[in-house]
Amino acid sequence: MCENLLELVLPHLTTVLVEHVVVESGVLRITASTKDAKDVPCPGCGSLSVRTHSRYGRRIADAPAGVRPVLIHLSVRRLFCDNPGCTRVTFAEQIDGLTSRYGRRTPALQRIVGALGVVLAARAVVRLAVLLSVTVSRMTVLRVVMALPEPGCSVPRVLGVDEFATRRGQRYGTILLDCETHQPLDLLPDREAETLAAWLRRHPGVEIICRDRATFFAEGARDGAPDAQHCADKWHVWHNLGEAVERLVSGHRVLLRDLDESQLSPASEPEPEPEVADALSPVPYPPGRFLDRLRDTHAAVHAQIKQGLSQREIARRLGMGRHTVRKYARDASPEAMLHGQWQNRTSKLDPYRSYLEQRIAEGCTNLLQLHRELQEHGARSSYSTLRDYVHPLRPRKPPRSGRPPMARPPSPREATRWIMSHPDHLRDTDQQRLKTLLSRSPELTAAAARVRTFATIMTTRDGGQLPGWIADTCADPQCGLDTFAAGLLTDLDAVVFGMSTDWSSGPVEGRVNDLKALKRGMFGRARLPLLRKRLLLIAASRRPQTVTNPQES
Repeated sequence: MCENLLELVLPHLTTVLVEHVVVESGVLRITASTKDAKDVPCPGCGSLSVRTHSRYGRRIADAPAGVRPVLIHLSVRRLFCDNPGCTRVTFAEQIDGLTSRYGRRTPALQRIVGALGVVLAARAVVRLAVLLSVTVSRMTVLRVVMALPEPGCSVPRVLGVDEFATRRGQRYGTILLDCETHQPLDLLPDREAETLAAWLRRHPGVEIICRDRATFFAEGARDGAPDAQHCADKWHVWHNLGEAVERLVSGHRVLLRDLDESQLSPASEPEPEPEVADALSPVPYPPGRFLDRLRDTHAAVHAQIKQGLSQREIARRLGMGRHTVRKYARDASPEAMLHGQWQNRTSKLDPYRSYLEQRIAEGCTNLLQLHRELQEHGARSSYSTLRDYVHPLRPRKPPRSGRPPMARPPSPREATRWIMSHPDHLRDTDQQRLKTLLSRSPELTAAAARVRTFATIMTTRDGGQLPGWIADTCADPQCGLDTFAAGLLTDLDAVVFGMSTDWSSGPVEGRVNDLKALKRGMFGRARLPLLRKRLLLIAASRRPQTVTNPQES
């Protein structure tokens, strides 16, 4: 019964003789030996041998049984090779499924360590292995992962190329991906044109190359695969157009300053603030810029609440977080928001408060003179302590205006978003602001019209209209996009093809995100060989998918 149970739990021990099974110090120790009458092939020449030279013992770690680590003490034979033409005199026998040359773990445990190392990296595997009753070091995990065979790959028909940062702002590499199966093919150590060209020469047969408009990718792809069709990624082209529009809007920044103010009717003017309380009334915080800013912000939030605006819209206009707006809206007065270190705090100058109030009421506000007088009265305080204590006792200046500050004007990037977005995707307030902005500037009006035409070409995949759009834009310097349009001429074939097809660099960008996750999991210390090995093995373990271009099917 015990032998049958052992065969069910540890089937790789059926080819050896199990002599003893015992639990010592929480470890399941199995003593076994190989069979004497079994012929073993020589690893050098393949001839069978049964003549034993000697025996020696091996200690092999196995996958845990339940919560107990398993250690196998195995006695194996060293045999003579009787083939006179073989260079080996003796050799050690290996047991399939149990031993390997110089191995200290069974193949089953080796697969577990390798699979965990690919997914979690070294340090995380060491911590998890303790819970799994496996003893392994992080360097062993790295060696096991690097020894795993790489998955095979064929030459892709549609190749995706993009860059990734090994050290942001300093070192960059190149990721290559099969856009049809979304499987990564390789990681290159840099983003030089010659490196990409050399890879393409070693892998001929690429028909389409999806890339951004970077010069080094364009030159490398042309040198390495001169017959391939280049496809400029649509998102990068649209992003370049957005940058050109933002530069144009930044030149008209002055038009954004009173954009919101012009939309406010006189009936919506906020009510003036109530008169400030007496200067000598106690306040939780000393008056100053902080208290003034708090009151101004509270007044601005409540003024827009009276206009019926939502908290999300108020947060967008004032440039604040929604939780901050909710905090201001919840309290009826700014004084209700005051709390913290200045509340109910005593001072060594409290016994002299009445004297200080009397002197300030008499018009003495010279701190040096007050400090000398307090010292004559026996006060022991520094000049800075007196300054902070007297500050709330001084007469306050009346507010410059009862009107709260206006909302933060839109930034050039926000105005660019209005121009680059589809009109149906804008809120009513944004549409009105965009209409007001365009009515003030013929240049922005012309640019917005060019952007709408470009968006139509891109969404309808009508790349044949792009040369005409470029010619019209270059001939109309008023729109301010002539530099962007002229830049498209340097890579016109790739841009036209990219506008006419559904292929893009989107799958490559997704794999770049995978790379970032792998780097963060290794605390940014992964060198390129380990990063490349993990990326390829993780991608190979996923179910492959094949994507076809609808226009080609």
